[in-house]
Amino acid sequence: MKISVPATSANLGPGFDSVGLAVSKYLTIDVLGVAPDWQVEHDLGADIPSNEDNLLVQVALKVCPNLLPQRIKMTSDIPLARGLGSSSSVIVAGIELANQLGQLGLSDEDKLTLATEIEGHPDNVAPAIFGNLVVASYHQGQVNHLVADFPTAALLAFVPNYQLKTSDSRQVLPQSMSHAQAVAASSIANVAVAALLAGDLEKAGQAMEADQFHESYRQPLVKEFAQIKELAKRHGAYATYLSGAGPTVMVLVPQGREQALKLALDQLALAGETFLLTVDGEGVRVYD
Repeated sequence: MKISVPATSANLGPGFDSVGLAVSKYLTIDVLGVAPDWQVEHDLGADIPSNEDNLLVQVALKVCPNLLPQRIKMTSDIPLARGLGSSSSVIVAGIELANQLGQLGLSDEDKLTLATEIEGHPDNVAPAIFGNLVVASYHQGQVNHLVADFPTAALLAFVPNYQLKTSDSRQVLPQSMSHAQAVAASSIANVAVAALLAGDLEKAGQAMEADQFHESYRQPLVKEFAQIKELAKRHGAYATYLSGAGPTVMVLVPQGREQALKLALDQLALAGETFLLTVDGEGVRVYD
């Protein structure tokens, strides 16, 4: 059995902790059979456990505690701690692993509720489950969501060589906002979501770049951001935003202009990698 989960790009500017997009990098789990104890084979680094302490196994056992230990191969091209949902992909994979091995018959809504409870917010886990663009909320233990097709655009990601943990990125955010600030910030978010659902990337991009919830506080943590945004504008980009908590910088650009932008960005010789991505429309999937 094989489980595949896409990477995700969350927030999309003002959609803080509530809007996410599934993109074309993947975590793959191969279940190789019953073993005396849990074994997770991977080449993701010494910091990632290879036994029952692995997050994948911890999540699976949280969902279904009586699972038999398995030998598992884990491969991923999702950069770790870079704002592309690497931990969320593992959480979703762990839930699906428990669902399949335990024959639980979980619905996608069940998976979303479990994943949100474990992750704390739905912005990454929801698109990892459903694919596409997902707008979701988590309030008083209740998860609501809407899945929609993303407007036609090319996606270019710059992934810096350094990590930026979500916990560190959250420390720069204000503890509170005034009522006036909250109204202004939420009105911008409303326009961003409405424009995305209407397929108007010009208006969506303007709203995404006007975010007041987190971008202005986090952008200084990513020294390459301003330079990439300026370059992207010259190439007609709709928007440049921090993916998740960063440090990945994501650019939405009209189709047909992405190769020229990638070439120009590569010529800046910044310390990182650039990737052309597409929207993943399926989310988590299971293969026999």
